[in-house]
Amino acid sequence: MLLIFDLDGTLLNTIDDLAAAANHALAACGFAPRSVEECRNFVGNGVAKLLERALPESAHTPENLARMRTAFFTYYDAHLWDYTQPYADMKEVLESLQKRGVKLAVASNKYHAATQRLMAHFFPQISFAAVLGQREGVPLKPHPQIVQDILSAAQETAVHTLYVGDSDVDMQTAQNAGVKACGVTWGFRPRETLAAYQPAYLIDKPQQLLDLI
Repeated sequence: MLLIFDLDGTLLNTIDDLAAAANHALAACGFAPRSVEECRNFVGNGVAKLLERALPESAHTPENLARMRTAFFTYYDAHLWDYTQPYADMKEVLESLQKRGVKLAVASNKYHAATQRLMAHFFPQISFAAVLGQREGVPLKPHPQIVQDILSAAQETAVHTLYVGDSDVDMQTAQNAGVKACGVTWGFRPRETLAAYQPAYLIDKPQQLLDLI
């Protein structure tokens, strides 16, 4: 069996560092900061969409977005885990799943280099079948390409795969890829948003993953 995890809001609580990087970029370009709660609603579709949403609508120009991207990446690369932490019991749950022989993988819309660095830093004890972030030339979730790439790398079938995520983007990704979805309520979107997609499972604590296997 294969479990594919989203990263932001599912494995790691990254919102404070993402908000700090977005606000650094806004300040560098002369714009007012956004609250953490605002940034919570901006994330999920990659950095470009986060920065587009953070900018005032009247400031959506190619020049501003390019300046924002440069400032964001410079800051975030240097502050990946100032405040970021795994969700409670997540390390232990992943270790238990690995001991049971469950294959584990990560599918994120965060850019690939940051995704790999974060996973290596926080979960060095886990042998993931694949850790994939946003890659050049590969469409972002909810396009199913990232799931298809993971299935190939893990040599697993869709019928034996469960996709675990905290957002509407994740639920759509699972549907598009033809795999079962497990929504998690500890992340960046409310239970009602996830329930609207009728996932196979909807859980409130990481330990509940062990009951699904």
